[in-house]
Amino acid sequence: MMKDKKIVLPGGAGLVGQNLIARLMARGYTNIVVLDKHRANLAMLRQIQPEITIEYADLAEPGDWLGRIAGADVVVMLQAQIGGNDYQEFVRNNIDSTRLLLDAVKAHNVPSLVHISSSVVESVADDFYTNTKKDQERMVLDSGISCPVLRPTLMFGWFDRKHLGWLSRFMKKVPVFPIPGHGRYMRQPLYVGDFCNVIISCIESPRVGVFNISGHEKVDYIDIIREIKRATKASAVVLRIPFALFYSLLWVWGLFDKNPPFTTQQLSALSAKDEFEVIDWPGIFGVRSTPFREAIDETFNDPRYGHIVMEF
Repeated sequence: MMKDKKIVLPGGAGLVGQNLIARLMARGYTNIVVLDKHRANLAMLRQIQPEITIEYADLAEPGDWLGRIAGADVVVMLQAQIGGNDYQEFVRNNIDSTRLLLDAVKAHNVPSLVHISSSVVESVADDFYTNTKKDQERMVLDSGISCPVLRPTLMFGWFDRKHLGWLSRFMKKVPVFPIPGHGRYMRQPLYVGDFCNVIISCIESPRVGVFNISGHEKVDYIDIIREIKRATKASAVVLRIPFALFYSLLWVWGLFDKNPPFTTQQLSALSAKDEFEVIDWPGIFGVRSTPFREAIDETFNDPRYGHIVMEF
């Protein structure tokens, strides 16, 4: 295998990128280029992985960063706006950036592309993230570039500043942890370490097609919270509160926080009753599916990365 492959990671300072880089470095890859605009997370990445190339770049705007695509052996499109209440931010970071990247991949004849889509493209939810991710995936499929399109479900793991990572930190700060309604909202959480191994498999053995990378275990939201409480030894009491009250509290929070960790749109998506296809991705990509409890323990208790948290 070519360990000197030039691997370009747009949006590489986020959750998947940070985990992917750690695993690529462990496998001996050294020529890694990260393009991202989150300065705090870029600074953290420079401390953890000083050997790689890191560049600040607003991928929604043409700039010098486009030259970094030249000579790439593979581009892994990781950039995404996940949360927030400003629709234009979703358009910029999910649509505009993708248009520029696809043009650059074509212009520089990059031989391999991996697109990170999302399971939400098959969701019944109607929100900014879902709608722009659907548009983004359609752009990639219509581009004429042959590549794997990977659709992960809700991810968790090292460096998680949102999702389960934020929930764990909130749980440690409060005496009571609120659960909306009955809490029996089925999730298919995916360990980001497993997903990164799927990406590495695509880098080493290029594939073409759309793949639903869903967590193999179905876990209710309230049970996810209980597992986090167990793994982190948090003392907060897990308490169910009426769904309408929970929604109202989030709405008020959103009035004062322009980048809230959890929005009313995400709450609606939580209760949308989605169930995503489960394929044999461990067999297809030659990777292991880590059991949920084991993955939770590794997420919060790993001596190398379990204590490191990216800025929200």
